[in-house]
Amino acid sequence: MKYNKAIGCSVRECRFHSKNEPMCSLENIQVAKSTSSCSSESDTKCASFEKE
Repeated sequence: MKYNKAIGCSVRECRFHSKNEPMCSLENIQVAKSTSSCSSESDTKCASFEKE
């Protein structure tokens, strides 16, 4: 699968994971807050995730 060298990803369960490299196959992703107020990386998520 073709991948985007600018978007690293280790979530192999995602439909858009390249499977051959730790990269995303999307041209861009949407990052969203997972809490009402962000103060660290764990307060964000990839909103482009789709279960494979």
